[in-house]
Amino acid sequence: METESCETLHPRPLVKATLRLDAESYSVEANKGSLLSEQLVSLKEQSMAILKEFITKHNVPQDVPDELLEASSEEDDIIPEKPQVKSKKTKLT
Repeated sequence: METESCETLHPRPLVKATLRLDAESYSVEANKGSLLSEQLVSLKEQSMAILKEFITKHNVPQDVPDELLEASSEEDDIIPEKPQVKSKKTKLT
């Protein structure tokens, strides 16, 4: 008679997490691996994907007109001239 391991009896994930980013909430469960370390790696991969998506979604500037971007690039091309300053000579006595 063979004994079954705990993994066969309990195929549920050992690792779960809830990410709360701003007003959004994400629930993540490990979906790969039977060992705890494998499930932690799976959880990390999923969490990083959620975080990347969240940052990309919320990092986009809103309502920035194109005219301001074009005007600022034209101003950067102009180099202001510096006025020449006469040097002061010291008298030796």
